[in-house]
Amino acid sequence: MTTPTTPPGLTIDELRARLDSASPPRLLDVRSPAEFEGAHIPGSYNVPLDTLREHRAELTKHLDTDVVLVCRSGQRAGQAERALAEAGLPGLAVLSGGMTAWEKSGAPTNYGQERWDMERQVRLVAGSLVLVGAVGSFFVPGLQALSAFVGGGLAFAAISNTCAMGVMLSKMPWNRTPSFDPRKAVAQLADGR
Repeated sequence: MTTPTTPPGLTIDELRARLDSASPPRLLDVRSPAEFEGAHIPGSYNVPLDTLREHRAELTKHLDTDVVLVCRSGQRAGQAERALAEAGLPGLAVLSGGMTAWEKSGAPTNYGQERWDMERQVRLVAGSLVLVGAVGSFFVPGLQALSAFVGGGLAFAAISNTCAMGVMLSKMPWNRTPSFDPRKAVAQLADGR
């Protein structure tokens, strides 16, 4: 089994210096449209991870290696880097610590309507399902299997560095913004440079 290579990490200070330079990098924020709408780095493009995976061959035609990938913590951005590397664009940088670190540093941030980030939504749904399975098993024999299933899913998510529940939640109406159109996101990148 091969382990994925760690994409080059870029610190907040390094990214701020590059953004202030004569040729700043392009920023691809791979969080959900709702997360992006809540807070993002000025000038960044929102291309959610599932959209990026689906359109990666097309995206690589409009990108060069001067791209920094951003998400909440760095996990989804790392997955985006691997997806783009598989499509022929290896070695893109990932913002270390993601938007969480960016905001904590006091760096410039555009704020919109605040929404729950994906990790918080996953914790709510997973915790609720485990609670229903545990408490419900007193009334419905065998319902504790729900808790075991969710626990197994969370363990698999940690081992594989993927999250099926997060992917499903990202497709929910509250995580979509009315204005987000994947084709438009790709077109914005094509027009950007």
